[in-house]
Order: sequence, then C-alpha cells, then structure tokens
Amino acid sequence: MRRASVQPFARHLVDITSPAASDDIARRLGEDGLVTVAGLTSRTAVLSFASRIMTVVPHRDSEADGLTTIRNTDLPVSRPGFAGFGAGELAPHTDRSGIPAPPRLMLLVCAQPAEAGGRSLLADGQRIYNEMLQSGSDAVRALSMPRTAYFGAGDGHATEVFTWHDDATVSVRLRLDGLARFSPLVQPYLPQLRSAITREQLSLPLLTGQGYLLDNRRWLHARTSFIGSRMCWRALGEARFDLPQGFAPEPTAIGATSPQSTPSPPGALACPTSGQRPLPKSVVLQSAPRTQMSTASRSTV
Repeated sequence: MRRASVQPFARHLVDITSPAASDDIARRLGEDGLVTVAGLTSRTAVLSFASRIMTVVPHRDSEADGLTTIRNTDLPVSRPGFAGFGAGELAPHTDRSGIPAPPRLMLLVCAQPAEAGGRSLLADGQRIYNEMLQSGSDAVRALSMPRTAYFGAGDGHATEVFTWHDDATVSVRLRLDGLARFSPLVQPYLPQLRSAITREQLSLPLLTGQGYLLDNRRWLHARTSFIGSRMCWRALGEARFDLPQGFAPEPTAIGATSPQSTPSPPGALACPTSGQRPLPKSVVLQSAPRTQMSTASRSTV
C-alpha cells in the first residue's frame, strides 16, 4: 500500500463551503480525478452537494432520491454484486462496470463509521497503468485489447480493462468478483494487475460527514471488512462540467502501448479504439464457455 508524507484525505480536501468550491472540484477532478470532502452530516446535505456537482443517476439499489444507503443488512450476501451490503471486504472495482456507459462520478460519504475496520481503499488507475508499463508493455497491451473482459451477468458488457480514447487518454474499468470473466489472453496478467493495485492503494478511514468524490473512469475503490454499524451514502452521476475522456498516461506510454503505434499479440485487434472493433471469434467473450474464463471470489456493489 502506498504511503505519503501528507495524509491522503487532507491532500485532496476541498472546502465545499467556499464560493469557489465547484470550480476547484472541477479542476481537481480534471487533474487528479479525486477530491475529499467533509461536513456532509445528513442525507439532505449529501444529496444537495451531489446535485451541485453531478446529474444524479439511479442505481439498482438506490432510493427514490437517487442515493444508495450502504450498510450491513445482516442478510446473506453470497450472491455476486451484493457484498457491499455485508460487513466483509470488497475487492477493488469501478462502479457499474457491467453497463456500456458507467456513470462518470461516484460520491461516497460516511454517515456512521464502523467500530473497527471499514476503511476505504482507493487506487489511481493512472499510477497503476504507468507502474505496469514500467515492468514491460505486454501486460498493458493485453489489458487494452477490446472485449477481453466481460463484466456483469447475462445482461453484462464485453469490454477491456484499459480503454484508449480519441484524445489520447486512457480509462479503466474493472471488477474482480463472481461477475467478472476474462479472456485467456488476459488471464496471465491478472496477478500483475492485482499486485499493482495493492501497491497503489491509499487508505481513507472516514469519519462522520467525510467522504470522497472520484472519477469512475480513473479510480478504483475498495473496502476493508468491519465490525459495527457502519453506514454510508453513495451517489452516482454525470459531471456538470467538462472532463477529459480519461487520464493521461506517461508520455513514454503513448509510444509503447498506443493502439495506433503498437503491434498486437496474436489473436488481438491491432487498434483497440472505441470506433474500431471487428474481432476474431476467439477474443469475443459473450459466447465463450465458462471454462475459458477466470472468476474471482469477492463481490462488489
């Protein structure tokens, strides 16, 4: 886990009462993809703040106002996709990975901290991407091949972990639970991906009213297991300001892994961009048998 001289919460904190807060948040999200907030001690306050920053979109588990209450329901949560409502740990993930266009922003605010545990763990996709690139471009290139991952159930989405965009930026999409399946082309690189995520994680032990707002195309989030009545409010939505399509990789990454300049390994598409996706049948996961895909053990919400 990454250590920093300044605590992560303080380093990314924005004063939401400032007249310039909205502009500051837009700038920081564009640059770093993450801000932390404090003073949101009620559901009404969380919804008001979320509505200033994003157009809130509903989720399967949200209430009528668009917010989702995340707490331990004491119900069985062995079903993939529902572990957020238990007290166990959550694997690193981006939200709504199993739909074609996941919401851009995710806000999580602590209403009541746990008696023990329940820390939020955040990992910057830009740092993960660049770190993996330093170890060689094969892993990054494989994880960027179109339709080498399938996230969700029968109505899920075939995609890739890293997606290159027309503005030369990259976005990340991931889950590592029972609703994640991967092509054999990608499976050898999953341990390297998991290790990079773990090394880059920042720990946020949130107190009442504290939270974080992240770019869901850049940051992965996770949670440690906990004891007690931990409760959080979550909002998902689309930003009310312009953001780049993804994060900017290191300049060396563009030459090493750009789909426009790098030959792909056998069986892969040479140009993994959003507008060019003719694929060999061996790469398409929608009809591939389960025996050709790896499945992790933990669930996300």
